[in-house]
Amino acid sequence: MTLPGGPDHYHEWMTAAVEQAEKSWSEGGIPIGSVLVDAHGEIVARGHNERVQTGQPILHAEMACLRNAGRRRDWSTCTLVSTLSPCPMCSGAAVLYRIPRVIIGEHTTFMGAETWMASNGIELIVLHDDRCIALMERLQREQPDLWAEDIGE
Repeated sequence: MTLPGGPDHYHEWMTAAVEQAEKSWSEGGIPIGSVLVDAHGEIVARGHNERVQTGQPILHAEMACLRNAGRRRDWSTCTLVSTLSPCPMCSGAAVLYRIPRVIIGEHTTFMGAETWMASNGIELIVLHDDRCIALMERLQREQPDLWAEDIGE
């Protein structure tokens, strides 16, 4: 299967995910964002971490994005883009829906379940995006308790 886009599109898609992360931060939430891209390279859903804003513990950015995507039959042709390495829950959703590629903004501040996703056939692309790193470092510096809560410490 040929997946949409290439390195030129990755930056565009990550910019949309970063915009979602910044939206969450501006709402007092955790600055993580995600977008879902279809087989034509079009962004079909966006989401940001809503745990603080809604009090819902499962509304990580990827989960909110998948919720916003609605019912689909084309998961296996989509690309999930996230500003941060997906946690085990969000990685599980990617595996469950057989999303073949996950583009990750960064994994230096937090390493999710990347090995498990890869072992389930998901192609992982880590961009080491400075914007994503800066967002998470700011959260860790300015709100360490919120960061610890989000990663289950």
